[in-house]
Amino acid sequence: MWSIVLMGLAGLLVGGALSFRQQRKPLWTQISFYVLAGMALLAAYLLTLPGT
Repeated sequence: MWSIVLMGLAGLLVGGALSFRQQRKPLWTQISFYVLAGMALLAAYLLTLPGT
């Protein structure tokens, strides 16, 4: 369940980064949104691994 929520969050973050790019916002905001989206996808992947 949480992995689906995190994947949706990553999609929203990528959409926000693309929106900031279109609005010509500073580059660091776009990069931070992409990094956060990557971290959300990594967390979603790690939640799918079998626990011990």
